[in-house]
Amino acid sequence: MKTAIALRHLAFEDLDGIAPVLEEAGYQIQYIDAPSATDSDFRRALNADVLFVLGGPIGVYQTDDYPFLQQVINVTRTRLESDKPVLGICLGAQIMACALGADVYAGEQGKEIGWSPLSLSEKGRESPLAALADACPVLHWHGDTFDLPAGAVHLASSALYINQAFAYGRHGLALQFHIEVTAVGLERWYVGHVGELANFSVRDLRRQGQQLAPALQPKLQAVITQWLSQL
Repeated sequence: MKTAIALRHLAFEDLDGIAPVLEEAGYQIQYIDAPSATDSDFRRALNADVLFVLGGPIGVYQTDDYPFLQQVINVTRTRLESDKPVLGICLGAQIMACALGADVYAGEQGKEIGWSPLSLSEKGRESPLAALADACPVLHWHGDTFDLPAGAVHLASSALYINQAFAYGRHGLALQFHIEVTAVGLERWYVGHVGELANFSVRDLRRQGQQLAPALQPKLQAVITQWLSQL
């Protein structure tokens, strides 16, 4: 059976809605909690059939405070340079950008938290993200952003940040936004990220999530299935 390993930075930011899509595609899912991962764990991540690098509230430039981040960056870089599949979400997308030599930094427009649509580039409309065209709302939950890495193809932007997604070859897909979330899974976020939400309404976020997350699930399935099919 093929193995899909997810490098997880927080227990509640997991694969969520991606998990059933992977299982249906015949993948065995394994999680590695990056902050406590061993060298053996990172070797497993390096050799997985598919690697997912998930989100978290820290920045890739905080390697002095969180030394494990450098190992995550190194694994991601090695896989990308070796044409091994990597899909990064939020922090994971920033890690991919960093691994490919691009700058990652605090966004000048501030935090982008909430549901809003993407604008797909021409290449984005020809990519696995095509299912997210036609103003499909996705969840944004980030404060950092990144420059487009050399050799990467820009796929999507939002009203606040131009670099919302990029492809690196056929094997690398970086998503600054969240398509993996379900309404039930997001209940953990509202608690775990309470420190970030001082200027946001949890009630409004919950209402949006309950309304929009179910409609996102079939589009998520299309994105992930299409990406897996081209590997």
